[in-house]
Amino acid sequence: MENFTPIKNPEIKYKQLFINNEWVDSVSGKTFPVINPATAQKVAEIAEGDKADVDKAVEAAKKAFALGSPWRTMDASQRGELLYKLAALIERDVNYIASLETIDNGKAFAFHGSVGDTFFSVMTMKYYAGWADKIHGKTIPINGKFFSYTRHEPVGICGQIIPWNYPLTMAVWKIAPALAAGNVVVLKPAEQTPLTALYLGALIKEAGFPPGVVNIIPGYGPTCGAAISNHPDINKVAFTGSTEVGQIIMQAAGASNIKRTTLELGGKSPCVIFDDVDLDEVVPQAQEACMTNMGQCCVAGTRTFVHENIYDEFVAKSRELAKKRTIGDPWDPTTKNGPQIDDEQMNKILGLIEKGKKQGAKVEVGGERHGNVGYFIKPTVFSNVTDDMCIAQEEIFGPVQQIMKFKTMDEVIERANATSYGLGAAIFTKDINKALKFAHSVLAGTCWINCYNAVTPQGPFGGFKMSGLGRELGEYGLQNYVEVKNVVISVPEKNS
Repeated sequence: MENFTPIKNPEIKYKQLFINNEWVDSVSGKTFPVINPATAQKVAEIAEGDKADVDKAVEAAKKAFALGSPWRTMDASQRGELLYKLAALIERDVNYIASLETIDNGKAFAFHGSVGDTFFSVMTMKYYAGWADKIHGKTIPINGKFFSYTRHEPVGICGQIIPWNYPLTMAVWKIAPALAAGNVVVLKPAEQTPLTALYLGALIKEAGFPPGVVNIIPGYGPTCGAAISNHPDINKVAFTGSTEVGQIIMQAAGASNIKRTTLELGGKSPCVIFDDVDLDEVVPQAQEACMTNMGQCCVAGTRTFVHENIYDEFVAKSRELAKKRTIGDPWDPTTKNGPQIDDEQMNKILGLIEKGKKQGAKVEVGGERHGNVGYFIKPTVFSNVTDDMCIAQEEIFGPVQQIMKFKTMDEVIERANATSYGLGAAIFTKDINKALKFAHSVLAGTCWINCYNAVTPQGPFGGFKMSGLGRELGEYGLQNYVEVKNVVISVPEKNS
């Protein structure tokens, strides 16, 4: 941590909307408070965007995307250079950005928290910067009378709606591939966590992106988010968040202008532990799988399936490990768990914990609020969990591990797949045959073998079933931001 210096009271430099490379008040003049979840104290008042502001942002984006505009005529390699410059600016300001994220979101400042998230954002930006001049079509052999080739053209104006659990990282996951492919963006950060997205707007301007290429409108989902989803001139919408809101966005996208839609939604991911593993190695990995970022992770491995031969020992070790998991001040480098994002989320988690108790699951440790200042929940481990319990079916989004017992591979595959979600999955075993059978059978967008949450900019991320549509990251993430155009040319049969 000696290389990273937290700024415990960072100046909030940008509180307005970012439209056409300018900072402006909302049309309504309204603002909303940003709360530090570790203290429950207000950090700042931020301009509240709604439909009128989205309309202004879309007009700016339309001008930026117009044929003949500086952005549309820019060489693809130059687009890449701008993205590289933006990555360098984020890296330059890592201490400030990570500090903003910590007071805004509550996650630990340390490398396993805000600092690490900021560096992952830098890596993602650089990855897509390298793609900018490598997005191209193919020539296609068809009937000899014709010559056919394809163009991969930008979709156009992309509405992007960002969650609060990884505010900067999720914004970059969406902005970087969109810009690499030549699109323009209207982005709405989560109302709980707008600070790093707004600062990113300042860096976008400093990097030299033309006006209107990226516009950032903080606001609430039912007003600002709905305006993006319903806008007839927005060509694509990308959303990360709950499955319920994803369904609303998809309906709005279809009802308005059939927007191209990518959704990265909820999960209830299985983490399967066979009886041939080293428990001292695997117990910490399994617990981190469901408690990283205070459990506020869509791909969290909350359903921990443990083979019956090692179940009791696994539960005992998990209980003792959770007792040692440090919770509290996010500025303390030894802290693993900060607060939940807000009182609503904290109370939802506590309500699900109570349901687990009432339905017969055993609380091994935790199961209650930590302290009375801020929105902290004690790391919680449940044993004797059955598949029909609420805590085994619903996405808790908190530091709650449910440990379930299984006997056979076929049984655990069936149970792992018995959910409406399909975002992530993992298996821990020394038997490669077991590992591959599970990986090829589980219905999930990512399956980790003897690891968890190994997410990189190069590898695609997304879900099966109600965990979403499309993929983010990697080359696959670019496919959502291009339209494929087939051009067919008649070739004369004779020389004239």
